[in-house]
Amino acid sequence: MIPAMKNEKDLHTRLLAQNKDWSERMRQERPDLFTELAKHQSPFFLWIGCSDSRVPPNEITGTMPGDMFIHRNIANMVVHTDMNLLSVVDYGVNALGIDHIIICGHYGCGGVKAAMGAEFGGLAANWVRHIRDVARLHHDELTAIADEQARFDRLVELNVAEQVYHLSRTMVLREAWAHGRPIRVHGWVYGLHNGLIKDLRVTRDHYDEEPGMVRIA
Repeated sequence: MIPAMKNEKDLHTRLLAQNKDWSERMRQERPDLFTELAKHQSPFFLWIGCSDSRVPPNEITGTMPGDMFIHRNIANMVVHTDMNLLSVVDYGVNALGIDHIIICGHYGCGGVKAAMGAEFGGLAANWVRHIRDVARLHHDELTAIADEQARFDRLVELNVAEQVYHLSRTMVLREAWAHGRPIRVHGWVYGLHNGLIKDLRVTRDHYDEEPGMVRIA
């Protein structure tokens, strides 16, 4: 982590110095990396994750620049009116030819936690409204969990499962599957407490006309 800086100039200087060190290290370890990256990108995965600064996709998966096409927002949401997200998915699937999409949430997510509390104002409230809908859909299961932390963790998992479902309903994926593309959508949750990723096993690889209630183990 970056230590406390005396002023903004110190912070900028530190980041630029670290970038230089990283560039030199990468060129020593993989001499052809930047040459190849400058020519094209051909990522293996599309990552839809949370904007939380503690969940850096490349680092927690041990992947290199160029391996992942990444979109992040608060609480890793798939909202069908979000043209930013839909454009990323469209480009990833149709231009880059990506066949594996990962939706990764994380335990301790502030957006999910906010959805468990009282209503509040501001723009963020509109975004959190989508997570409140997830909680409403799974009200019976969640209210049956007495422990607050366990209930919080479960809503994180259910939110990921619902976003996998939402992504499977987009026209981008529906059309891709209709044309025989072997696209798979995976639902994961990252643990801030141990750095490990949990596979929720809510993978979708085709379009279901009436899939029913989203369920995870």
